[in-house]
Amino acid sequence: MSTPTDALQRLRRVHEDAVLSALRSAGGLSRAQLTERTGLSRTTMFAIVSGLLERGVVIETEGSAAEPRGRGRPAALVSLNPDAGLLLGLDLGRNRVRLAVANAAHQVVATASADLPEEAGPEEEAESAVRLVRAAAAERGLSLGALEAIGLGLVGVVDEHLPPVPLGGERSAVVPARYLPLARRLGEEFGVRLAVDNNARLAALAEATWGVARPVRDMVYVRWSVGVGGGFLAGGRLMRGAHGAGGELGHVCLDPEGPPCHCGSRGCLEGHIGGRGLLERCAAQGVRLPALDALVAAAQDRVPAVCEIVASAAADLGRVLAGTVTQLDPALVVVGGELAGLGSLVLDPIREAITERSLPRSSREIAVVPADLGVNASAMGAIALLLHEEPSIPAHLRPDVP
Repeated sequence: MSTPTDALQRLRRVHEDAVLSALRSAGGLSRAQLTERTGLSRTTMFAIVSGLLERGVVIETEGSAAEPRGRGRPAALVSLNPDAGLLLGLDLGRNRVRLAVANAAHQVVATASADLPEEAGPEEEAESAVRLVRAAAAERGLSLGALEAIGLGLVGVVDEHLPPVPLGGERSAVVPARYLPLARRLGEEFGVRLAVDNNARLAALAEATWGVARPVRDMVYVRWSVGVGGGFLAGGRLMRGAHGAGGELGHVCLDPEGPPCHCGSRGCLEGHIGGRGLLERCAAQGVRLPALDALVAAAQDRVPAVCEIVASAAADLGRVLAGTVTQLDPALVVVGGELAGLGSLVLDPIREAITERSLPRSSREIAVVPADLGVNASAMGAIALLLHEEPSIPAHLRPDVP
């Protein structure tokens, strides 16, 4: 149940967002100009700006003669502090780690990525992530002394029996066992608060925060890549589920007698239409491709066998999404990942399957659209997680605790 304190905090955040939005669009402004642009009262503006100054989100500089204040000195200007309060998002994928960095004004100021060696172990993944952060900071001239928090996107279902990483309030996430060295290494290296979630869910959160899903409150997102994952928004809130497995579309069973899946089930969607499964099906048709990027390029070049396999897989994905759409009734289905870049080749079969199988006699219209944010969506979603939560590093990850 929402409390009066919660309501006041939400209202203050709305007021802060209005001030930051004005500064992002106009640069430095006096308090009087901010009051005029935002419509806030002078008293409220004074309180909001004072709080932002105290946290280092904004800075105050001397105004120019063009900004007079009566007969005295020019009015001081308030502007964003680009060097304060850096937020860092990491997406640890199956073969690549991606990074996004946002400043105190919530602007993404840097992105970077690095390949992970085939079959990299947890320690090697951890060192790759740390090196990527250090290299990106050096290249962009960012001070990691201003780092406030790290959001971390991971592959797979979280394990409820592992030690929790608090994410604020009553909710917590946990670090899967194989990623614990990464979480510990980040804690040792940077010593800041840490938030953890599934990387496909984070991509959904990014699309809802900065991307194509901003106008809606109910959305189904699917990321079709080497693996298949997803994320759901209901009433504007990201659905994680009771055990952190919300959105695991890739592990919907297509065939109970199908091949075993690493999740422990059989015949999962991911095994059938994920990157490895598609490459195997292409090879069976005499088209041998080294990796998913090559498969996407072949489909873009309209290689017949590849296009037929991809379109068939898209129809399978659409049939799974039809069940999800029937249950959740979203306004929007967003398709991300490398395969979403193939446009109508994948989007049309998905639309057709949803139309045919999801309450076909209903008059509702559910748009199926490609994602906006591309390959950096999960890293940006890790930043969005930090903006929505107030996590801290737990005792068992801090370097000063045995």
